[in-house]
Amino acid sequence: MIDLSVTIAGVRLANPVLPASGTYEFSAAHQGFFSPAELGAVINKTIFQEPRPGNPPPRICETPCGMLNAIGIPGEGVEAFIAEKLPLLRRLGPPVIVSIAGNTLEEFCELAGKITATGMADLLELDLSCPNLRDGIPWATDEGDLRRVVSRVAAATSLPVIAKLSPAVSDIAAMGVAAEQAGARALSLVNTFRGMAIDIEARRPVLGNVTGGLSGPAIRPLAVYAVYATYSRVKIPIIGIGGVSSWRDAVEFLLAGASAVAVGTGNFVNPLAMREVIRGLEGYLRDGGFASVREIVGLAQEGGR
Repeated sequence: MIDLSVTIAGVRLANPVLPASGTYEFSAAHQGFFSPAELGAVINKTIFQEPRPGNPPPRICETPCGMLNAIGIPGEGVEAFIAEKLPLLRRLGPPVIVSIAGNTLEEFCELAGKITATGMADLLELDLSCPNLRDGIPWATDEGDLRRVVSRVAAATSLPVIAKLSPAVSDIAAMGVAAEQAGARALSLVNTFRGMAIDIEARRPVLGNVTGGLSGPAIRPLAVYAVYATYSRVKIPIIGIGGVSSWRDAVEFLLAGASAVAVGTGNFVNPLAMREVIRGLEGYLRDGGFASVREIVGLAQEGGR
């Protein structure tokens, strides 16, 4: 029997596979493909304190080996989320990660306090790095801002804090160290890369927001490197994100140093992607003679951890 369980910030996940925030709706239609109970964890689309309309359309543009999205994090606000969606996530079975974002330190802390008070979340992910918002502070691109927001939220909640970091920095490993020192118990690496597409007939940007976040297989080598570079410099677990479409992609991230992986764009292409990653990973471990998925975390590092 292969042990797929991992521990993220003291929370046990039955396996290391989860959706990336905002890429999988836990609706009846999706549950017709497979049960969310099979996942290592579940996570919501990032919420703010107040309802948000998101960015003007067009919001999505397909690119070679990926997509640009400029959704802008539309949402119902925290009160409606707590009343309607959080109880649903809690009933699914796996640990619940709640993704939050704020335009001020006070908003982040208020959100953290409200989610903590429900008793229905296991971890908090701080979305510090969405590249297609017109408002707010790019928290994860300035070390001082990053330290301030992580430390303030960590002090405002009893839940373990996951810092979701931006690739738009010169040294993402240094930012990971800063987040850890400020109180983060885990890291999510990485968010999408800022990019754009231009309609050459109309001679203007395709996206209503002009720029968007690039995701999908095109960014996987960059994301794998971010995990690899950060792993040896922090002691907290890393959730690898960026272009995971198959179990082979997931194994790359794990060997680089991720303890878990999140599937994002891959879910739009294949609703069964996460289940296939879980099953393929189990087969890889069995064929390689490994008893536990934890045995391969960081194996590609020079000397391992």
